[in-house]
Amino acid sequence: MHDDLSRAFAAQARACRDLGSPFTAALMTALVRHWPAAAALDARAAGFGGDLGPAGVSLPLRVAGGLHHLQLTGAEPALARVWPPDGDAGLLDSVLPGVLQRQDRWLAAWIEHAPQTNEVGRSAVLLAFAAELVGRTGLPLRISELGASAGLNLHFDRYALCPEGGGPEDAASGGGGLAIGRVTGPEAEPAPGPLTGQADSPLRLAPDWRGRPPRPGPVPVVERRGVDLNPLSPQRDALRLLAYVWPDQPERLSRLRLALSLAAGDPAPVDRGDAAPWLAGRLDGGLPGTCHLVFSTVAFQYFPPATQAAIAAMMAAAGARATPDSPLAWAAMEADATPGGAALTLRLWPGDLRLVAGRAGFHGQWVDWRL
Repeated sequence: MHDDLSRAFAAQARACRDLGSPFTAALMTALVRHWPAAAALDARAAGFGGDLGPAGVSLPLRVAGGLHHLQLTGAEPALARVWPPDGDAGLLDSVLPGVLQRQDRWLAAWIEHAPQTNEVGRSAVLLAFAAELVGRTGLPLRISELGASAGLNLHFDRYALCPEGGGPEDAASGGGGLAIGRVTGPEAEPAPGPLTGQADSPLRLAPDWRGRPPRPGPVPVVERRGVDLNPLSPQRDALRLLAYVWPDQPERLSRLRLALSLAAGDPAPVDRGDAAPWLAGRLDGGLPGTCHLVFSTVAFQYFPPATQAAIAAMMAAAGARATPDSPLAWAAMEADATPGGAALTLRLWPGDLRLVAGRAGFHGQWVDWRL
C-alpha cells in the first residue's frame, strides 16, 4: 500500500473511533495489513488523485462500504463471523485476506462510486435552517439539494426535530417513531419545548442540542427537487445506501431503514446530472411567493473545484436578482479545517446576509446552533 493510501486509512480509522464506530476503525487498520498488492483493487485505488481520505474522495469508506454490501447480501458468508452485531472483530485477520482475494474485481468496480450514505440525521440541521428561513421571510420554501443521492433529506419537512427527545431506547414512544440522540450533560441547554417539522412523523430526530432552540412548528415546502451524478432509488438501491452506514451503529441503520420505507411510496425527484448546470436551470425558473433554499450536506467536498466555483458565482448572480417576495438562501453543512464536525453556514438574499449557523456532528448526532 502506497503512503498516501496508508495515511488515508489511518485518518479514517481515527475518524471512525471519534465518531463511535470501533469496528470500522478496526476494519480500516486491518485493511492496511492485508491490502492486496498487485491486484485489481490496488490498481484502481492507485488511479485516484488528490486527498484520498475523509476530507477528499473517501477511498477507505468506499472499500468499507463494499465489504458491508457483501455482508448484507450474503455474498460473502465468511464476513458474518466478524461483522456486528454478532461477529468477532478479532477474527478480521483470518477472514479479510480471503474475501479481498475472491472479491478483488468486484471491489475494484464498487469503489468507482463515491459513498452515498444519505445520512438522514442531517435533516435535523436542515429542519433548523428551514424553520429559521420561514421565520425570517414569512414564506413557504422551494428546495433544491446538491448531491441528493436517493433524496431522503429532501423530505426533511416530513420528519420531526425534537432535541429534548429520548434516545433509541425511547423509540416506542411518540407513535412508534424513531428518536435518535439525547441532550445530556450539565452544560446542556434546557429542553427546547415544541418540536420542529411534522408533529406526527414516525421519524423523530433528537440530536444533542446546544444553543437557542430551533423555531417550532411545521416548515411548509411547496416544491422539492435534487440532483446527483448517480441518483439512487429508495427501493432499488436500499442495500447500497445501508452499506455505507457503519455496521456497529444500529441506531443509524434503523433510522435509514425507516426513512427508506417512508420514501418508497413517494420518492423525492432527483435528476441525474452535474450540479452546476442543473442549478443554473433551477435558479432561472423562480417561483414567486416562495423562498428558494439551495442546500448540501457533506457533498460539496466531492464536487470538482470548477463546479464549486461555478455554483458560487451563479448563486451570487441569482442573489443579486432576489427580491423580498422571492428570496434566495444557500445553506451548507460541510467539512472545513476544524476537525470533529461540520460547519453550518447560511447566505440569504436580497442583501447577501452571511451567517455562521454553528457546527454539527457529521451524522447529525449533535448540533451547536448559533442563530
